[in-house]
Amino acid sequence: MTETTRLLLIRHAQPDEDARGRCYGKLDIGLSAPGQRRAQLLARTLDRIPLAAVYSSPSTRALKTAAPIAAAHQLMPSVDDALREIDFGVLEGRSYDEIQAVYPDLYRSWMETPTRVEFPGGESYTQLRVRALVALEAIRTCHRGELAAIVSHGGVLRAMLADCLRMPDEAIFRIDQSYGALSIVDWIDGRPLVRVINAQPTMIAARRRGFLPALAYEAPVEI
Repeated sequence: MTETTRLLLIRHAQPDEDARGRCYGKLDIGLSAPGQRRAQLLARTLDRIPLAAVYSSPSTRALKTAAPIAAAHQLMPSVDDALREIDFGVLEGRSYDEIQAVYPDLYRSWMETPTRVEFPGGESYTQLRVRALVALEAIRTCHRGELAAIVSHGGVLRAMLADCLRMPDEAIFRIDQSYGALSIVDWIDGRPLVRVINAQPTMIAARRRGFLPALAYEAPVEI
């Protein structure tokens, strides 16, 4: 019998205005007022689907997005540290203009080859990718045949989607990940089928309720 596991990959909603123009990954930022409204809209959109679990990055902006989704299903978010955003090290909290002035070589490398940079005092994209995929596999394995949600960050979710699509690291920024957007991946007998990428709640909702693609029952063809 074919087994389908569905994961909803959700980027946290819009962060607080204090983050605008600044580099933040590990830095803990809350949600703006529009971000809080988007989190509630996501919860209403998804309130009719049979969510088995909601996993979240430990960051406040992710937890405040995950909490109303989980509450709509009488759940509590399960915090997974591996779902946190990349640690930008010495760049955390600095404005982009300041980074360009103080660390011109690092800034240039970051802009030109972002997935090859290791941030001083922080992480590289490779390190983020490894932990993100370990977390993804653990969640998928734990919820075989079920539907679960992951609320995380742009870098983490791009790494997950790129792996499902067999995209090279340098192509990850071809995948749009907007604040509060939803992507959907089905694993059919263990093989991923990407169904939706970067959808807004109003795009996937029927009267703002949980209208999502029907579960697929045919395994994707390997090419």
